[in-house]
Amino acid sequence: MASIFSYSNPPIQLDNVIEDLDAVVGLLERNAPYTPLGGWFRPDHDGQDATSPMWFQKTWMGAEVDVEGSELFVGHERVQEAVRQFYGAEVVVPHTLFVNLMAAIPECGPVHTDNPLFRGRDRMNTPMLLLRTMFWSRLFDEWATKQATSIWWMNDVEGGGIAYWPEGPEKPPQRHVGAMANTSLVGDNHGMFHQVEPVGPFLDEPLLVSTAAELAPASDGSGDWVVMDRGVEAYRAPLDKIRVSVLWKSHVFSTEEERRRVENDTLSFDDVARIFNEDLAKHGKDFRFDISRVDDPDFIAELRNIYPEPVPIGTRTSVFDVYS
Repeated sequence: MASIFSYSNPPIQLDNVIEDLDAVVGLLERNAPYTPLGGWFRPDHDGQDATSPMWFQKTWMGAEVDVEGSELFVGHERVQEAVRQFYGAEVVVPHTLFVNLMAAIPECGPVHTDNPLFRGRDRMNTPMLLLRTMFWSRLFDEWATKQATSIWWMNDVEGGGIAYWPEGPEKPPQRHVGAMANTSLVGDNHGMFHQVEPVGPFLDEPLLVSTAAELAPASDGSGDWVVMDRGVEAYRAPLDKIRVSVLWKSHVFSTEEERRRVENDTLSFDDVARIFNEDLAKHGKDFRFDISRVDDPDFIAELRNIYPEPVPIGTRTSVFDVYS
């Protein structure tokens, strides 16, 4: 029942994106420490054991967060112009900025599309796996907010590339790897599958931490960055050996008139139930969408079986599958 997504336009690559890299280092230092990545793909992870890879993250802009200096990325005119070019759109409204710091991860990250957003339905009022099922059902495209993404890489490290599927999950991926320092890929990560590749240094044994771990500059004047996990130093390296990337997101509208016209056209849970149930009946399915069960994992799993998310050709094993 689910249609296969394809997108004909690959992301736009920008080079020499940030003129003042020292300003980025200052942002990183002032906003430390950084904590391990969680996410919708680890809903049952309790964080007590050392099962998290050294993938650290923090939000610099979004919701009520707006750190000093984030305008370096948020208002970047070349990135916004690339978004306008990619979408043929006039209105670009940045809404999220966060940073990833990664080291010593021998497997890939999860292959995924970024989480969708619908007018009236977002992660604040709707379970994430339901939002993803709504997206892959293609039944709610009328209410989907276009979102653009820019991923910027600060440095080159051992490994650390990215695979991406601009022609859809049924075609082999393309890769951005090597000579990634100070480059950005600008495009549609909400409709395009992508997967972070292994990040060095590649050690003899996997290095895992608990969700209590923190990454921050060392206090000993060495210039290193240190991972402390429950009072114990777990890892140490200079910043140029840690993969640093910054993810920028914006809403996109063809015109200001379109933005105003659609802002009050929102989805309620009653709308979601009605649209799903009309489609289920149309295809002769006995299953029905039950609003009272949206927090029931078994219910969502059955719905996802009917509207499955594709697995792209060339997908590699995720570190979260191996060590969870």
